Amino acid sequence: MSVAEAPRTSSRRALGFIFATVFLDLLGIGILLPVIPFLVRRFTPSGLAVGLLALSYSLAQFGAAPLLGRLSDRVGRRPVLVASVLGSGIAYVAFGLATALWVMFAARIVDGLSGGNITAAQAYIADVSAPEDRAKNFGLIGAAFGLGFIIGPALGGVLSHISLAAPAYAAGAMAMVTALFGIFVLPESLPRERRNATPLTLRDLNPLRPVAVALAQPALRLLMLAVFAQGFAGAELRTNFAVFTAGRFHLGPSENALLFSFIGVMGLLVQGVLLRHLTSSHSERSLAVTGLVIMIVGYFAVAFVPTVPLLYAALALIAAGGGLATPTLTGLVSLNVGQSEQGAALGAVQSLQSLTLILGPVWAGAFFDHVSMGSPYWTAALWVLLALAALLRTPAMPPTRMSRT
Repeated sequence: MSVAEAPRTSSRRALGFIFATVFLDLLGIGILLPVIPFLVRRFTPSGLAVGLLALSYSLAQFGAAPLLGRLSDRVGRRPVLVASVLGSGIAYVAFGLATALWVMFAARIVDGLSGGNITAAQAYIADVSAPEDRAKNFGLIGAAFGLGFIIGPALGGVLSHISLAAPAYAAGAMAMVTALFGIFVLPESLPRERRNATPLTLRDLNPLRPVAVALAQPALRLLMLAVFAQGFAGAELRTNFAVFTAGRFHLGPSENALLFSFIGVMGLLVQGVLLRHLTSSHSERSLAVTGLVIMIVGYFAVAFVPTVPLLYAALALIAAGGGLATPTLTGLVSLNVGQSEQGAALGAVQSLQSLTLILGPVWAGAFFDHVSMGSPYWTAALWVLLALAALLRTPAMPPTRMSRT
């Protein structure tokens, strides 16, 4: 291997680990979806308990993501990533072994705290990617999300025939293997001389502080608004969609599973394949604008479609638009901060996205109950329109593609 080839090989190996880490996060979530209600039923028949389990995970991730990002700016990405993957592995096994409901909650909270590692993963990608490649490589995270979203529930259903706890043990085993790979193979991406030497304080435990710091920077303020508004729309669809399709089209769990799998496949194709070609000739800004426009059309279409085939077409637009907009918005945030601030800035992004998963379902449920079945989706279109307006008002960055075209 030549000297020039060695860094490229190391970078590919590192990106492979990041892909596996994020994929396992989503796989672990998806693999448990078919069995969580049945595992909870061993201790209580309460449907509220199932909902609170999901909320406990989201709240823990919301609190941990910015802290893990700031910590990775100080101690490096590798120890944060490895420790968080190990934490998830332990949490999965504990969830499967749980003999009381409180143990299940503790396991989901630990997993949520560990699941904030996506911030360190994004910062790692920023470290090892040239500026012109960041959006493309951030797309790997979206592809990992899509793949985990497709495989996870199906694998969980298959493993549940062995035992209800088998999916949790499988997720734990895969996390442990990934952690071992990180310990022995993953190189550190942030040299000591480029780390943030500022010590962590109690203020850093506040998950909203990185958001406030980011919003105080003119270069990031409107980008953060765009990230939040787009994520809010996605949270509405993610949590309300099965209720919407049951009410309008009388679809059951299996039909909804196909729809969600379709979204996952579309996201995987756009972020894992198409985006990698488009970034060589288009800027992050233009791709983000295009993606948001496509999403607006898709959300409005979902609100009013009269048939299931047209619903598939509308979902294709949402998935394709999100596949273009999500990684490119993240790329724009990354390009606007220095290397020692990547973890903090991307932690703010993840914190906002976690916040949408807390607020979005409430908004969608209230509009569905009190306005109309389609109202969560035309309001989602308005949220994406807000994201587009914010993005269009951000100063255009110098093109990063010219040297490659």
